[in-house]
Amino acid sequence: MGDTAADTAAALADRLDDLLADAEAALVDGYPGDTASRQPVHTVYVPADRFRPDLAPVWGSTALALVDEHAELFAGIAGGDDLVSRVRAKLAAEPIEDLRIDFEDGYGDRGDEVEDADVLAAATSLATATAEGTAPPYRGIRFKSLEAPTRRRGVRTLTMFTAQVLEAGGTLDGFVVTLPKVTSVDQVEAMVELTGRLEDWLGLGAGHLRFELQIETPQSILGPDGTALVARMLHAGAGRVTGLHYGTYDYSAFCGISAHHQSMEHPVADHAKLVMQAAAAGTGVRLSDGSTNILPVGDEAAVRRGWELHARLVRRSLERGYYQGWDLHPAQLPTRFAATYAFYREGLDAAARRLRDYHRQSGSSVMDEPATVRALADHVVRGLDCGAVTAAEAEEDTGVGVARLSELARPRRGHRQVPADLDQEEA
Repeated sequence: MGDTAADTAAALADRLDDLLADAEAALVDGYPGDTASRQPVHTVYVPADRFRPDLAPVWGSTALALVDEHAELFAGIAGGDDLVSRVRAKLAAEPIEDLRIDFEDGYGDRGDEVEDADVLAAATSLATATAEGTAPPYRGIRFKSLEAPTRRRGVRTLTMFTAQVLEAGGTLDGFVVTLPKVTSVDQVEAMVELTGRLEDWLGLGAGHLRFELQIETPQSILGPDGTALVARMLHAGAGRVTGLHYGTYDYSAFCGISAHHQSMEHPVADHAKLVMQAAAAGTGVRLSDGSTNILPVGDEAAVRRGWELHARLVRRSLERGYYQGWDLHPAQLPTRFAATYAFYREGLDAAARRLRDYHRQSGSSVMDEPATVRALADHVVRGLDCGAVTAAEAEEDTGVGVARLSELARPRRGHRQVPADLDQEEA
């Protein structure tokens, strides 16, 4: 008992520092927190032979024409003229946020000669679109899976496409490859080696080529030993995995769900997405919901059914923490942005008020903790990222600058989770 309590406590803490150092380093490495970059609200899939340099503006014009044709209907679904105006501006300026040029299910098996030609044409078109400023801010390809029957064709497509983009004067900055039908951790490890070797061959820096995992087989959710393989897959990606994308129809079919009941909101879909969500939490890997194949095309009644369904499903995903989804047709763009904008704008006032109350430590009836403050700031920042909220609105309503809001929303592990002060001077 010769030492003081403070001396004993310090010695014990030193020992715990030694015991926990490796675990803490692994936690920082494996769960660093979300990245500061913008997450697109959707991914548009287009068969490779249909991709042209002007695809994004053409899709925007097509969507705007549909909004004009069904103006009253869309205004009712969107929820008023203000949201309609915001959606129209988005469709004119940035109708597609993320694009996948598809060589897999949306393209099919057309033989090597045809696919080779389409690879070269699509890669050249992407380079042209980038140079002309018509390419979406995020883009990539989905190639055929690493399963034995399609492996060689997939690798050939990926190799030819990336080489042709560079040959045509384009860039692979921000380029993402979708790896479909993942069934084993070994396939993810093989993808890490494949992208690394391609980087060496193309003269790119290490880690330049990144990929997302398309979760569309039950084997990727539940392994034979009962573990959640998607978590192991994510960490086997050596920092190259950017996202987990749910594949609605393949996954449902593998689970034996009849075609009539396959849906983004079927219980098997919710189960898979909850496992994906838990696996990705804290890793910086983004989540994306799947798609609906019920398109808002045809007569007024068909457009109404398609728009109402799509808007409801987009809203459902957002409420469950899936901030991205797939779109397959220009007619889905109006409701994608309308439902997304409504979600962020409806929650803006409450989020801003609670952020102000936290800053001022006022007598609010809601006692928010730092983790909740992070979620509140994330709501505002996501609204900013997609255009639902302007920077001026966010700063005026929250009393916090955009840069500080981003710090609050997406802290990295090892840094302060919530800044001690939120001075308006930094706004």
